[in-house]
Amino acid sequence: MESRQPAVRRGAAGPDVARRDRRDPEVAVTAAPGLLGIRGLLASWALAAAAFGGFSLLLPVVPWAIAQAGGSDTLAGSVTTVFMATTVLTQLAMPKLMRARGHRQLLIAGCLLLGLPSLGLLASTAPPVVLGISAVRGIGFGMITVAAAALVAELTPARQLGRATGALGIAIAASQMIGLPLGLFLAERFSTAPVFVLGALVPTLGLVAAARLPRVRPAAGATHGRPPLLALLLPTVAIGAGAIAYGGLTSLLQIAAVGLPVPIALATLSASTLVGRFGAGSLADRIGAGRLLPIGLALAAIAMVPFALVADDRAGAPALIGAAACFGLGFGIVQNEALLVAFRRAGPSHIGSASAAWNIGFDAGAGIGAFLLGALATAAGYPAAFAIAAVLVPVLPLLARLAGPSDPKPRPIESNP
Repeated sequence: MESRQPAVRRGAAGPDVARRDRRDPEVAVTAAPGLLGIRGLLASWALAAAAFGGFSLLLPVVPWAIAQAGGSDTLAGSVTTVFMATTVLTQLAMPKLMRARGHRQLLIAGCLLLGLPSLGLLASTAPPVVLGISAVRGIGFGMITVAAAALVAELTPARQLGRATGALGIAIAASQMIGLPLGLFLAERFSTAPVFVLGALVPTLGLVAAARLPRVRPAAGATHGRPPLLALLLPTVAIGAGAIAYGGLTSLLQIAAVGLPVPIALATLSASTLVGRFGAGSLADRIGAGRLLPIGLALAAIAMVPFALVADDRAGAPALIGAAACFGLGFGIVQNEALLVAFRRAGPSHIGSASAAWNIGFDAGAGIGAFLLGALATAAGYPAAFAIAAVLVPVLPLLARLAGPSDPKPRPIESNP
């Protein structure tokens, strides 16, 4: 189903604006339209919201169902780990696939692979079945995560990229804010069956948005040489460190904090992530990408301490909700700052590689976090697992910063190459 719309270049406000943006950034500042005036951008946000809505519905429910059936914490965490493993393997191939097949075809395939296999969970929740379905769904999720972020970067003029990625974060966080608690509510109040049906239906609704996406050509002068992998180390590890804690929380918090309002905490986490991500994006358009990254990492790390206290029965619902708000705000900042730093360091020739690196860091971190913190919880308890995560969140990016190349002074995004 090929789009009949003409192909567009990066900065999809139109070819005239895109050419002025490349020659004279100051002209582009006044000529660029608002975000909603950029063709295809709203559709890309809607598709991402549908995909992440289906993803978040099942994210805490499938491990919970395994635990309810008598499975170990390690097995419950393995469900997310398998999902993220196939996600990451798919993401590794996405830069080449996007050049060969285009963003829209991959987004359509991703919606189908993420959604439809969820219906198989209605037949069985035996571990082999659940792990197999999770593997297939992970392939679809890997396609969507990389292609959606790369498409936003291709469509948006450089000066507005911080707000555009922040708005993408709003779409994702809003759908997660609904999906995470809704899935748990339906599973606990009724059964897992309606959750599995919604997990299939919601991502397939993204096909409606996919039909509105334009075809995109790479920016003029773009090359496909080797991407700057070492330069992408810091943003990849930064998002991965935050995702380790996030993956553990979303998969295991319902088990660790029995009797407490975990669905409300997860909704709070998603809402504050929305605020952090869009706020960081708006500031980045003015002060430059990267300045807020240490602050975001610090907030996420600090929040893990009250989570540990809650898991140790030394704090209650107020601490749980407060920790969720603090972690979400910090993690939202980390998400947007790491993505913008990746785009800046990669340059316009390697937008796909930057998106892939960021998403690999996020999803590998979430998968590792679900498995690692689950294993640590089995061995030493949830308080120890969350306390270790509090250390990993700031330390891993610091090590990456020391190992990688020096980063130039943060600058407004429109002045980036």
